[in-house]
Amino acid sequence: MSTDRRAASAEDPATPGPRPEATAPTEPPQPADGAAASGTAGSEVGGPGAEPTVPGTGGVGESPAGPTPGEPHTARPPAAGSEPDADQPGRDDPAQPGADGGAAEADSPTEKGEAAPALSEAEAELAAQKIERERIARRKAERQGPVDAGAKLSGKAADLLAAVRAVESGEKRSPVYFDEAPTAPRKPAAPAAQPAPRPTPPPAPTAAGIEGVRAVLARGGAPEALAGPAATALGEDAAEQLAHDPWRLLAVPGVRPTQADGFARALLGPEAGPGDERRAASLLGWLLEQAAVKGHTALEAPTLESALARYGVPDPAASLEQAIGEGAVLVFHEPLGPPVAEGEEQPVRVLVGLEGYALAEESLADGLARLANTFDDPANWEKAATGPGADLIRAVSGHGLVTHTGGEAARAEPQALLAAARELGLRVCLAAHTPEQGAVTVAGLLAGTEGPGRDADGQFALDLLVVLDAPQLDVETAAALVESVPDGARLVLSGDPGVLGSAGPGRVFGDVLAARACPQLVSRTPDPGPIGELVSGVGIGELNQVDAPGKEVVIVPVRDAGEAVHRAVQLVAESVPRAFGIPADAVQVITPGHGGSAGTRALNAALKERLNPGPGRFGGFDPGDRVVHVPSPGRAAAARVVSADAQGLHLDAAGAQIVVPKEQVESQVRHGWAVTAHQAVGARWPAVVVVLPGDAAQALSRDWVYTAFGRAERHLSVVHGVDQALPHAVAEVLPKPRTTRLTGLLRALAAAAQDQPE
Repeated sequence: MSTDRRAASAEDPATPGPRPEATAPTEPPQPADGAAASGTAGSEVGGPGAEPTVPGTGGVGESPAGPTPGEPHTARPPAAGSEPDADQPGRDDPAQPGADGGAAEADSPTEKGEAAPALSEAEAELAAQKIERERIARRKAERQGPVDAGAKLSGKAADLLAAVRAVESGEKRSPVYFDEAPTAPRKPAAPAAQPAPRPTPPPAPTAAGIEGVRAVLARGGAPEALAGPAATALGEDAAEQLAHDPWRLLAVPGVRPTQADGFARALLGPEAGPGDERRAASLLGWLLEQAAVKGHTALEAPTLESALARYGVPDPAASLEQAIGEGAVLVFHEPLGPPVAEGEEQPVRVLVGLEGYALAEESLADGLARLANTFDDPANWEKAATGPGADLIRAVSGHGLVTHTGGEAARAEPQALLAAARELGLRVCLAAHTPEQGAVTVAGLLAGTEGPGRDADGQFALDLLVVLDAPQLDVETAAALVESVPDGARLVLSGDPGVLGSAGPGRVFGDVLAARACPQLVSRTPDPGPIGELVSGVGIGELNQVDAPGKEVVIVPVRDAGEAVHRAVQLVAESVPRAFGIPADAVQVITPGHGGSAGTRALNAALKERLNPGPGRFGGFDPGDRVVHVPSPGRAAAARVVSADAQGLHLDAAGAQIVVPKEQVESQVRHGWAVTAHQAVGARWPAVVVVLPGDAAQALSRDWVYTAFGRAERHLSVVHGVDQALPHAVAEVLPKPRTTRLTGLLRALAAAAQDQPE
């Protein structure tokens, strides 16, 4: 195999970015008796026909074996929090009525049938970050001089102001379209140093507010447990909103349209018809939020109209136009293809999105363009441009924005860049999504608990920021990060384009690569050994046999889910520690979903019983348990239970002490011996056991397999029960595309910058 196969797969920036694949079906197909894997995936990697065992396992022993999600057809009182099996649901079109659309166990604060918790510390942190972004945006606007009462507004700003005032007065207005190319970014003048105000999260709902919501819910026959989540989602006048517009209940996580319909009929009686304009507006918001769970920042207008029709809206096009006119959603015309000659009509696609994601994407595009246009002449870094990171050092010397792609071994190149920048006297920072030696976490950097801190203007006090695992950046996190990078600083986005995409909406890294708006460095450093060769092949769609004389890669065929669990526990507890000297605590199990007979729940239960048995006195946990802490959607950190007391559950996460309040333990903490690939991305372990039960076949995709296999450093065992579904997924099941606007925005900004006079 060519050593630069991984690099070759990363060179095409126009390739659609990683997209999480479908969840495992809850009614699995029955595997054929003795359905051992065949072909290249069906025997031990390194020797066709060899006994598929790890030394010391004693062969493949016998082991006892151990409603498709969709909208309910009848109205019933809403219940919070339904949860699919995989972290990134993607089985259906984001606007399909049958799609769950809920966040995964690692990304959702609720379990099925449970009430969502009140605003957590992590959610408050995210809200504070949003306030900080708004503050920075206001500061940027102030630098351009004051605008009196909107008198000097023109163009898009004037249209927005007029639309807002029309909505406030009740006047109907025609839709506001944003068709023109954005203007080229201007480098703002240096502001006077002023203390940055400390952002404060929005206030938690009051007891009186929750009680008012509870009364309205009771009148409509909805569970009173939704009172807290509804008050949090809708704000201080939540009770009044629900009484006037019962479909606003769809803003509560986990509530479905049929449940909101039943609630509305109970409150409004015959007035609650399918054509009610309030229903259509709430459905639009709900559909776009479900799309965001699947990674989209917008949807095409025909897709939304089709979805509204399937939910019984009598005139979807008129309902969509009315929602656009009232400002409930925003509409965008995105040009398709190259510019046409004057007088010809430019083909476009009409996209519809929610304001929050639209503004984040536009702010991110502006910030990236600002950094990309920072430097006119390269700095003289030639003396530092040596070793494996020489090309990256040269590129960063003359550009404010650079992308860097490669596998795990390529992470040494950003490290070389940082070392060179330190020698040049620059203030540097390395950020990653999971704890890593020498790096701060992206969440900690944004929160101000890690890293260089912020200057008087609220921006990072640094000259160079390198972000690893850039494919994990969602659009809101990326916008907050880029807005905080000061003028004159450099930003490097580094990552492996082949891994699974972000848990949140957006395709930031893939869109930046596709826009070609900055230098792109492709690492030629291959990942070493049999595991590196295997993963490189998966990245280009090939599941190859590799020579693994030291049993670095082993395939363990199983016939059913019960045997898969049995073999996984045996590998973690006995075989891998005995054969490779790797302790059980350093072996990570990865499986496609949370549910099913061999999902994370079943595997964690079996692994806990074997590795750390106990009564689970602290909300199902005992001291010593390996867990995953999920403080907010999209953030999952490995930790270990230390103790519990009246304050809550005490965790140790890579040396950081965390206390999870007892009322949040059930929603934020999961056992962590077995995780999904989405939870594992960004981290690596000495040994990994990937479990592929028969009912997981439909959940597999190339990026899922690439991510799961690539988490192993020294040893990879594959507990294989999906027969030919594995090679099929690697060869043919590509990541699902995400509908985003960032590529178009960046290209428009680049074109506008080129048109600017010198």
